[in-house]
Amino acid sequence: MEKKATRDGYGQALKELGEERKDVVVLDADLSGSTKTSVFAKAFPDRFYNVGVAEQNLVGMAAGFALSGLVPFASSFAMFLAGRAWEIVRNSVAYPGLNVKLVASHAGITVGEDGASHQIIEDVALMRAIPEMQVFVPSDYNETIAIVKAVADLKGPCYVRCGRAAVPVLKRKAGYKFQPGKGEVRRDGKDVTLVACGVMVQEAEEAADLLAKAGIDAAVINMASVKPLDEALLVKYAKKTGLIITAEEHNIMGGLGSAVAEALSEKHPTPVHRIGMKDKFGQSGEAGKLMDHYGLRAKNIANLAKKLLKK
Repeated sequence: MEKKATRDGYGQALKELGEERKDVVVLDADLSGSTKTSVFAKAFPDRFYNVGVAEQNLVGMAAGFALSGLVPFASSFAMFLAGRAWEIVRNSVAYPGLNVKLVASHAGITVGEDGASHQIIEDVALMRAIPEMQVFVPSDYNETIAIVKAVADLKGPCYVRCGRAAVPVLKRKAGYKFQPGKGEVRRDGKDVTLVACGVMVQEAEEAADLLAKAGIDAAVINMASVKPLDEALLVKYAKKTGLIITAEEHNIMGGLGSAVAEALSEKHPTPVHRIGMKDKFGQSGEAGKLMDHYGLRAKNIANLAKKLLKK
């Protein structure tokens, strides 16, 4: 299976947006080679701004561009953009409702050898908690392009989470189009529903294959739109299967699993079980080995489903 990093999808999307729209500007905090904003910088140097290692200034400048009627994309590592600059994001972007697009790379434990200091597993929770902030976690290269182009057309602040590691490029039905607030049904099923985002979508699909061998029919939903959340789709499958398992490369507190549990507790109470980082920091290591170590694999999802269904 072909593999590409979601951050590479971001770079490609920016280049295409730059060609299509003159109101798009891009800012980076001296990490353009890693975040892939360098692709835009090379093509449109007059619309690219390197603010240096100053993430708060990065967000503040992006707010200024938005007030000038432009559409700014501001990028850095997720640890710095969602973490270090959080208060500026809240008060200078979200509170006034400015049209700033925050796209962070190197999120989650698949950052790998950089270790726990850079492996942010709290960013979705931090951004989701900000009023009126929209949050998206693309599953692969192509969906990243689609999401970045979609948020360029959305009004208001948006946060897009990208990764460092190359991940499988997923096959999709002809005519599929990403829509904010809508989940993608990757696979129908009647026994259990697997709801995943980011790198965990492929793992969920592999888990469904493992479950099928055991006679268990699992549905798989790609929930790249974490906020707004497709509550109607969740209720539909909660009624259909009666059991939900979420999977994310993020702390199980505050991320996709929390969002799903919160929605269903009000709309249609259903057992929700979460696969993710179980309130533990990561550590330095190769990305795949870390996924294995923290139980973020298809076999872990499948084993949990079998255990729950056996009960």
